[in-house]
Amino acid sequence: MLHTTIGNIGHLFIILSFVTSLISTIGYFKSVQTTDLLQQASWKRFSRFAFYIHGAAVVGIIAVLYTIIYKHYFEYHYAWSHSSKALPVYYIVSCFWEGQEGSFLLWIFWHAVLGVVLINTNKHWEAPVMAIFGAVQVFLSSMILGVVLPLIDLKIGSSPFLLMREAMPDLPVWAMKPDFIPEDGNGLNPLLQNYWMVIHPPTLFLGFATTLIPFAYAIAGLWRKEFSEWIRPALPWALVSALVLGVGIIMGGYWAYETLNFGGYWNWDPVENASFVPWLVLIAAIHCMIIYKNNEAALRTSFILVVATFILVLYSTFLNRSGILGEASVHSFTDLGLSGQLLIYMLFFLFVAVVLLIIRWKQIPSDDKEVTTYSREFWIFMGATTLCLSAFQIIAATSLPVYNKIVEGLGFVSKLAPPADAPTYYSKFQLWFGVGIAVFSGIGQAFWWRKIKKETLSKHLLTPLLLSLVLTFVAIFFTAKTQVGDFFSTPTYITLLFGGIFSIITNGSILLDIFKGNYKLSGGAVTHIGVAMMLLGILFSSGYSKVVSINNSGFAISEKDEAFTKNNDKENKENVILWLNTPSEMSDYTLTYKGVRVEGRELPEYLHPKQVELIENDFHAVALEDIVQQGKKYYSAGDTLPVFPENKFYEIDFRDKEGKITTLYPRFQINKKMGNAPSPALKHTIGGDLYTYVALAPNLEEKEWSKTENFTVALKDTFFLNDYVAVLDQVKRVDTYEGKPLGPNDAAVQATIKVMGKDFRPYEVNPVFVIKEGLVAMPSIENDEIGVRAKFTNIDPKTGQFGFAINTTQRDFIILKAIKKPLINLLWLGTFVLIIGFVMAIIRRYREFRLMRDKGF
Repeated sequence: MLHTTIGNIGHLFIILSFVTSLISTIGYFKSVQTTDLLQQASWKRFSRFAFYIHGAAVVGIIAVLYTIIYKHYFEYHYAWSHSSKALPVYYIVSCFWEGQEGSFLLWIFWHAVLGVVLINTNKHWEAPVMAIFGAVQVFLSSMILGVVLPLIDLKIGSSPFLLMREAMPDLPVWAMKPDFIPEDGNGLNPLLQNYWMVIHPPTLFLGFATTLIPFAYAIAGLWRKEFSEWIRPALPWALVSALVLGVGIIMGGYWAYETLNFGGYWNWDPVENASFVPWLVLIAAIHCMIIYKNNEAALRTSFILVVATFILVLYSTFLNRSGILGEASVHSFTDLGLSGQLLIYMLFFLFVAVVLLIIRWKQIPSDDKEVTTYSREFWIFMGATTLCLSAFQIIAATSLPVYNKIVEGLGFVSKLAPPADAPTYYSKFQLWFGVGIAVFSGIGQAFWWRKIKKETLSKHLLTPLLLSLVLTFVAIFFTAKTQVGDFFSTPTYITLLFGGIFSIITNGSILLDIFKGNYKLSGGAVTHIGVAMMLLGILFSSGYSKVVSINNSGFAISEKDEAFTKNNDKENKENVILWLNTPSEMSDYTLTYKGVRVEGRELPEYLHPKQVELIENDFHAVALEDIVQQGKKYYSAGDTLPVFPENKFYEIDFRDKEGKITTLYPRFQINKKMGNAPSPALKHTIGGDLYTYVALAPNLEEKEWSKTENFTVALKDTFFLNDYVAVLDQVKRVDTYEGKPLGPNDAAVQATIKVMGKDFRPYEVNPVFVIKEGLVAMPSIENDEIGVRAKFTNIDPKTGQFGFAINTTQRDFIILKAIKKPLINLLWLGTFVLIIGFVMAIIRRYREFRLMRDKGF
């Protein structure tokens, strides 16, 4: 049965949200433009009511879409495209925003929530700010409108409530069965099946949404000629935006670190860059907003940077969703025909902002006083300038596909290509910007709090400078002594090391002084210390990451696969082969691959494949024995349990020199619909991480067996199996079969074939010959360690010989890559310090705003 009613309700909510956002925008605009106080109040009440209805409609859209996904209404294209019956509830939530329409809806929702908060916290700015908010919601709501204008055949938006037959009308199945509903959906991208993907997108989109608030205040200030008054209410929100957007970016980095297999947390992918650039410009804007009281020259810069932040968010959305980065980024969406709308959206607000700035430019207060190098404003300007230059370098290179499209649109040919080695290209520039940010943050804080003058310069800065130099060389010495790396082989790293240490020392000393007075003022110093720690963590974990899985066997893993042979056999040299249950030395560890494991959805530990029998296409398995883990019995033999059959976890024991064993489970998902997806496993230590992932593994379900070879041997006879020496050691009667006792008229015989491996380790294969209830059973017994399958086929009591049918295949193995990430904990610890600093700064600035608001200013 088609559930069309719920989709129609969803469509109705979308139209309602679009219309009410438009009405609210017009009403607030009227409220600002009229001078009659009664009419102002009347328009405000009307617009406020319209915006509340808009917010309720948005919640209704979300409820409808989530219901469709949760209840598996696969007649809807969105549910079919992004979900499946196999997914647990927490991943179904991720399905909601995997698609473009869902992510737009998430963005609209956050704007609605923030709009309601603003309406109830700042009545003075309500009308102009909410007019901007409403206009943005009109554009965003149009992105999911999904209507086609008659006559001109113009499509506006893409609805998440399209039925399959509406989204894919050319499928032959509709002619035969108009009410056809797929049995299951495509499922969630395996790389998104991670708990970070449940919280990262909402956080990132909340960060995007909050950038609208400072922008709206800035435009409202220009609109109403309140050129400096907008700073106070906008500053706390700018800090909130910087915090949330920054946390969202870091979450994305950590998701990449523990889910993707490129070996780190940042790959300078165009979509990563597109979210990072607005954050850099926003941080620069915050610094300019802070110093405008001391130098009104910062006011114009604040306007420009706040506007640029929001426009860059829209530009990043265009890059991500227009399909223009389709060949340059693995993260970008395909074009749903919305690129034109996105471009109009961005250009409209850019036009409004630029026109207002041009009209009001001469009226914006400015300080003609010359800024000297001994003023605190100068050094903060330097830091803000460095942030902006860093952002410009990133966005300029990221936008090369856009330049090509523009040139091609003008009828010319452009062959500008994105950098082939993006990490190296961006890092060689961003390293120096990082040095500048670290140094200027230290000097700027010193000038800000200590009122440094020319004659006291050496007194305040010489000691931190000398101490930083000493600690820098101490760090270099210990880095070399512990064999982390050689700083003198890369002298530029010394500069960044010094910059990070200098920033920590200067900000740390200032922090101590502030704490003696009023700790509430220390948010900036704490934040800068967090940034410096992050820079040092990035320096060591990326600059001195070291591959430890060196192939010393003398044999290439693959001589045909380009993934292994390119770059002078790089991956052949940097991966090791681990054979099943065969210890192998690697760096400071002895590794033992213990086999493939199955993931039960509701179990604390992984399962051995022999414990369960997977039910094909059902995402469940039957327990072949009692499932007991951590002293608790979860399932009895014969019970059905939910599993993730696509996820293959490889159990690997890492034994260090002291004999301590750590077990890791890197994942390799075999996904026929979306491609195989390897994910790393991490061994955490205080000094850093050991980052490991399975680069290649045989699909044991599709392994190829040799032709059957028959052997007839007597006890203690020797024969050869898969290049191994084998001996029929014994044949004995057994009383059970498949875990159950045999009847009085049944019989079973088990052979023990001992096999000597190439490493002189003994292995066993134990085929059985069974007569049960008058029937003969000769089950195949496999040993993955040596790649042998044996079947007990015959017993000749006259000659004392036994027959066996043998097949051989590739031994079970995995190809493993392991990378050491020294001092990466500095990066994550610095993130927490950064968050604490931002929270302290937000609380301080909000208190200042609330105090002045309550006084009527």
